[in-house]
Amino acid sequence: MIGQLKSDTFKLKRIFIETNLPEELSPLQEMAGNLWWSWNKEASELFRSILPEKWVESNYNPIAILDNMSGERAQELLNDQDFMTRLEAVSKEFKSYMAEKAEAKSPSIAYFCMEYGLQISVRLYSGGLGVLAGDFLKEASDLNVDMVAVGLLYRYGYFQQSISLHGDQINNYPPQKFTLMPMTPVRNDEGEWLKVMINLKGRPVLAKVWEMKVGRISLYLLDTDFDDNNWEDRNLTHQLYGGDNEHRLKQEILLGVGGTRALKAMGLKPEVFHCNEGHAAFMGIERLKDHIQQDQLSFDEALEVVRSSSLFTTHTPVPAGHDYFTEDLLKNYMYPYTDPLGISWRDFISLGKIDGENPNEMFSMSHLAIRLFQEVNGVSKLHGTVSQKMFNVLYEGYNPEELHIGYVTNSVHYPTWIANEWHKELLELNGPGFVKDQSNKELWSKVRDLPDERIMEIRTALKEKLIHYLKAKLQEDLTRRGEKPGAIFEVLNKINHNALIFGFARRFATYKRAHLLFTNLDRLADIVNDEQRPVMFLFAGKAHPADKGGQALIKRIVEVSQRPEFQGKVIFLEGYNMEMAKLLVRGVDIWVNTPTRPKEASGTSGMKAAMNGVMNFSVLDGWWAEGYQPDAGWALPLERSYEDQSLQDELDAESIYNILENDLIPTYFDRNENEVPETWVAYIKNIMSEVAPYFTMKRMMDDYFDKFYNSLSQRSKKVNKANYALAKEMAAWKGDMEQNWDAIEVVEKNVYDSDNFALKVGDKFSASISLDHKEINSEYVGLEVVFFKRIDENNLEIAFSKEFEEQENQGSISKYSCILEPEVSGVYEYGFRIFPKHPHLPHKQDLLLVRWL
Repeated sequence: MIGQLKSDTFKLKRIFIETNLPEELSPLQEMAGNLWWSWNKEASELFRSILPEKWVESNYNPIAILDNMSGERAQELLNDQDFMTRLEAVSKEFKSYMAEKAEAKSPSIAYFCMEYGLQISVRLYSGGLGVLAGDFLKEASDLNVDMVAVGLLYRYGYFQQSISLHGDQINNYPPQKFTLMPMTPVRNDEGEWLKVMINLKGRPVLAKVWEMKVGRISLYLLDTDFDDNNWEDRNLTHQLYGGDNEHRLKQEILLGVGGTRALKAMGLKPEVFHCNEGHAAFMGIERLKDHIQQDQLSFDEALEVVRSSSLFTTHTPVPAGHDYFTEDLLKNYMYPYTDPLGISWRDFISLGKIDGENPNEMFSMSHLAIRLFQEVNGVSKLHGTVSQKMFNVLYEGYNPEELHIGYVTNSVHYPTWIANEWHKELLELNGPGFVKDQSNKELWSKVRDLPDERIMEIRTALKEKLIHYLKAKLQEDLTRRGEKPGAIFEVLNKINHNALIFGFARRFATYKRAHLLFTNLDRLADIVNDEQRPVMFLFAGKAHPADKGGQALIKRIVEVSQRPEFQGKVIFLEGYNMEMAKLLVRGVDIWVNTPTRPKEASGTSGMKAAMNGVMNFSVLDGWWAEGYQPDAGWALPLERSYEDQSLQDELDAESIYNILENDLIPTYFDRNENEVPETWVAYIKNIMSEVAPYFTMKRMMDDYFDKFYNSLSQRSKKVNKANYALAKEMAAWKGDMEQNWDAIEVVEKNVYDSDNFALKVGDKFSASISLDHKEINSEYVGLEVVFFKRIDENNLEIAFSKEFEEQENQGSISKYSCILEPEVSGVYEYGFRIFPKHPHLPHKQDLLLVRWL
């Protein structure tokens, strides 16, 4: 807790003394207050050059650098013509960047996420989800997208990792110094710090609103750690993913409800609300309440408004990974919403359940988001398919593959993750417009024109940077752990600069299977101790403090690394962070990923490696299922051979050893007379020219606009027009359909006699069905035939389908007919179903009244 020190002896007040730079150096302060510098290589180098010896120690933080700069050093800089010339150039670039007008009007978007990985001195992230969100904001800034973002400001962030002498993970929570973070208080019209209030169990909790500038994008952060709140509520924004399930619920209420209220208090009215993971799904509840109270809409009408402008992105490929809360716990906090929403508690709780009548079923935040958000997407093509299957239980009557759940494959922010050496080369090949057209394959393909020797020169330089860092960090970490000096030198001396380096760095969850490489230690020892073909394996990553299995994996790797045959050849680097990640994805030769299929939703570290000419060796899961090409990396198959996971692990371990020994390692060490590995360099050119451009953040941003943002914005405008006329119309229509749907009856059915006769390819399958649709207009009733192929006892796959045409209509009775010609022979199963139709329905599943006849 950070508050005023209370003591009977000391009577102290806090005062903040701001840095006061000479006028000529004032642009430094302006740029330090905006994270733009973190992905601009010239700006980053400018700040580093002020106090080079303090740069790493300060966590690459320019505000800390300026705070530590003496008047004497300031004067030296003023007298340094080269520095002042660079300052002028970078400042001019920054001002031009910030002043640039958007080329086209884009929809205004509010982006909510529990974490943001922007830069290591801003500890608002734990791993991949946060780094992706940070990259997304940076790209939104570069493309001048009309976007604001909302998150929480954590006093202690996610833990910082250290490792004990025996390999145990130690979790450290140093407080962040808010005065050293690039953010400012948001002020209201009276000039006072903007605060929003939420209610937790009937008590008011206040949150201050901060603004952090990410280039042109404003990230608004909520902070409860101040004296107006009690100790329990101040704790809400202490740790990311800390505390018990109740603590998580309160944080998610703060993010979803408090974040929505913050936008409203600032007068911001986004057209599209994007919920990045289910943590912020309560934003939909708060928005419903606002429309009901302010616009005098009914719950169903408000639901039309909210759904029409909302997108939910899920990042989790297994049901257990989503957030769930018990009904009793949820009732303590969310029951007060039932009255302003005008619904019963049972109706409320049903929004997050499969069976609202089951009190033992947990409330799912993802199910809530699906019910309140019109559009849903996964984060890779494969994950989109996995999500369709995972959420199919919410769409009774539909098969997974026909659900509206789509996908946008994750990507990475080019300026943040590209090595400067490659960046200069790509600019030389393509000119200054390359960054804005970074997803253009033709531009990347020019890498093929570079001489093989130049490719290896860059790769070797990046590897040397990594090894230099590796040795310095190992010496520092092993010394701190209390390792003997002789043992430290033994490790450092065994690090071979000519080794083929493998990198494995990510969250240490058991499904990531970091242990596979250590299944056969004798075989691994033979691989790493081949003097003619030296090999090194680098590991890094954190295990959640509650994940004992993940921590055990780390301990195992550290123990193996201490054995004489593995010293300097198997290394675990502690304190994984974004800066270490940059060195790893740029400097290793092979990026390894071995998740349990299909539990890798996407993964992005391999994409970062690919754009830096680093090969990937991974299971065909997540992004690599799309990115893999045989001549641009290596892969383990997607398909499982065994249901028993231990047997599958054993098989995959054997496959890894075989690929290493017989293909991957020989390819790297096969050199021509000039010591250039020609085949390896061809792989580098392939992965950079064929794979890297598709996984740049610009392509991902373009996809979100093409698939979701533009259409949501257009639909939202239609729904909101003329005092929500369309919302009211659709709510009334859906109400009528729900009331009368079950009354539809089959009057007559004439269908091909498939019980007694086979249908030959080329023959026509014909059917006519008459329906009495009673009170429902026939234009609102769809009828279709669906043919399935059976995969196994429990699973069917749609082969083809065709909608019937209405041929006759007499009163409430309509006759429908259908003729189709199957093109492929085989055994099929087919059936007929009716579904509601309306020109203003965004997709079939927007009204779940499908009925099989």
